[in-house]
Amino acid sequence: MHCMSLPERPNRASCLALCFAISYPTLLTLVYFIFLQDQSSTLQIGTFGIGKLLQFVFPLAYVMLIMGTRPRRTKRPTAGLGTALLFGAVIMSLTLLLYHLWLSPAGLFDGPDEQIRSKISDWGLSTGWQYLLLSLFYALMHSFLEEYYWRWFVFRELRQRISLGWSISISSLGFMAHHVVMLVFYFQESITIALLFCAAVAIGGAVWAWLYDRHKSLLGPWLSHALVDAAIFIIGYHLVRDMFS
Repeated sequence: MHCMSLPERPNRASCLALCFAISYPTLLTLVYFIFLQDQSSTLQIGTFGIGKLLQFVFPLAYVMLIMGTRPRRTKRPTAGLGTALLFGAVIMSLTLLLYHLWLSPAGLFDGPDEQIRSKISDWGLSTGWQYLLLSLFYALMHSFLEEYYWRWFVFRELRQRISLGWSISISSLGFMAHHVVMLVFYFQESITIALLFCAAVAIGGAVWAWLYDRHKSLLGPWLSHALVDAAIFIIGYHLVRDMFS
């Protein structure tokens, strides 16, 4: 997915759209994980679902209705795919190794384990198949939606207005921000680990933004992102597998 347009000077509408797009995911995450944590699971999940729908509809609505343009397919969708898959595979492997060789034996997931179990219960997951389906949705579909949102929209809009370095930095920090809320929520007893993971998220976002800028294709960043998300859900299953019948 790619939308060609000439570099332009920022105007009020584009600045407001970018500010909203960068800050909204963090606000939504705060509402779900913090403000509604003592409310019913129905209210939490309903709010989260509606909020996510708004998030992912916004870029297309803005581009098509406000800017009056349409997304176009890139001419070389597989460009950079090998590099992206290699990056994703390395991060996936490192994540699993760190978990099994250090984080889990050191007990650093004891606190997150309780929070993850609580969220699993809230979502009504009682079988391994249900967990697998949720994992596949997040690893495949949600990772694509995040790449479309952060790289195709936020990064691309920034890149049309400011330098590559600043575009990568701002979009990656925005991408990291809502993960800060999640990670601090799960790692309340180990803030240092949470912040290290946040830094890793920002680095991942920067690499995916660089790949998108270089190759003008979401396929590579998407599949690379999917591999990283798959590692997270593999760890999640290892933590809560005894909950499933």
